[in-house]
Amino acid sequence: MSLTDKAIDRIRELIRSGELSPGAKLPPEQQLAADLGLSRNLTREAVKALVVSNVLEIRRGDGTYVTSLEPELLLSGVGSAVELLRGDTLLELTEVRRLFEPVATALAATRISAAELAEVERHLDAMRAARDDVGRLNEHDAAFHRAVIAATGNATLATLLEGISSRTVRARIWRGLVDENAAARTVAEHEAIYQALADGDAALAQAAALMHVTTTERWLREHGDREHHGSTRHLTESGA
Repeated sequence: MSLTDKAIDRIRELIRSGELSPGAKLPPEQQLAADLGLSRNLTREAVKALVVSNVLEIRRGDGTYVTSLEPELLLSGVGSAVELLRGDTLLELTEVRRLFEPVATALAATRISAAELAEVERHLDAMRAARDDVGRLNEHDAAFHRAVIAATGNATLATLLEGISSRTVRARIWRGLVDENAAARTVAEHEAIYQALADGDAALAQAAALMHVTTTERWLREHGDREHHGSTRHLTESGA
């Protein structure tokens, strides 16, 4: 472990212990360095690293503060990390999504409000209208799922699923470009999810979501090599 990593751990420990709570202002750099028994350079580097990871925020002319430490802040880097993954990890991400999303959809069926259901329906209607526009179809596909997961009221789950779905969205776009029947199937699968949510049927919602994600996973297993070698070119051409 480098000296900078140790400095980071010391500041994180202050936060974990509650000595620095969410929203708290850090002491001036010189004082913080003295309190931690570190050089000012090491303290500065540690603070910079924690700012990048959204643990701390610098307010110009005011000082450095602990952020709210909410899941959407601390876990926001998941999507960026996912974008850098290579090889078979797209399929692995889809497997992870298959493990989490159906259960989350079942939970949403037990908690979704009328306003949240209306938001899900709005994106479903937009998907129906965009059957011939792959870009817009997948835009509302992603928004549909965000609205469903948001209805769970679990911000941690919503942030994690949003992070791992970033590459699977591109896979769905690629599927739409090469599979002429994909749009109709996709809309039908989303209609089944929506109806289960509207009925408040958790078991049916989980089954419908599982079928939907499994369809994408099966397609990736069958077309993975073509997707891996051709997706960048086609996505660039499509403007997705």
